[in-house]
Amino acid sequence: MKIAVFTDVHGNRFALEAVLKEIELEKPDLILNLGDGVWGSADPMGAWRLQQSCGALEVRGNTDEYVMAEPDSLEGSKSYTQWLQAQLTPQVAEHLRTVPVNRTALEGQILATHGTPNDPWTAFFNESYQQQLGRLAPYPGVKVVLVGHTHNELLEVQDGITRVNVGAVSRQKDGDPWARWVLLEQKGTRFNVTFRRVEYDVEAAVRWILEHYPNGEREAAQLRSGRA
Repeated sequence: MKIAVFTDVHGNRFALEAVLKEIELEKPDLILNLGDGVWGSADPMGAWRLQQSCGALEVRGNTDEYVMAEPDSLEGSKSYTQWLQAQLTPQVAEHLRTVPVNRTALEGQILATHGTPNDPWTAFFNESYQQQLGRLAPYPGVKVVLVGHTHNELLEVQDGITRVNVGAVSRQKDGDPWARWVLLEQKGTRFNVTFRRVEYDVEAAVRWILEHYPNGEREAAQLRSGRA
């Protein structure tokens, strides 16, 4: 059983195209998308179409909730939200309202969420192990927990539970601009986790941003540098 997992696309069609090409080569049985799909400036509608066409099961991220909000309610982000909503069709926000904050797979062995199982705004790995166990109490059969949100790759195993921070498709923080995803493989009763990094055409993404988003210099610099 192969499961491909990606998260935090942040509207970067160019990075997601490269990730999906690699995923296709692996022929996974299931694809999971852990949210934050369109809040970004490198062709967010194109990124959305790719996410919908790849057949992934989705969970809702924190910035997906921004997309659902009224621009006037987002202090400091009104102009960007208006630009983004003009790029997207109304169906995007309508769809995101139907997306759950967590999903289980393989008869409850896998739990997928963006932040924590009931809150996409809270980083799972920023909590203590005991707090994490408390979050997982409603999921007694879980063996693998998959999260996003912090844009960091991380793997921890304890008490038979594998906890994975998948890393982001876009907006890296560690100085490496390559896109990230995870391949999860079930081997009997165990799961192997492989972190993948994918080169993509950063300059094409930068050109799209500078041509279409009026104040895109900051995000363009972030994509080039791989640093938030």
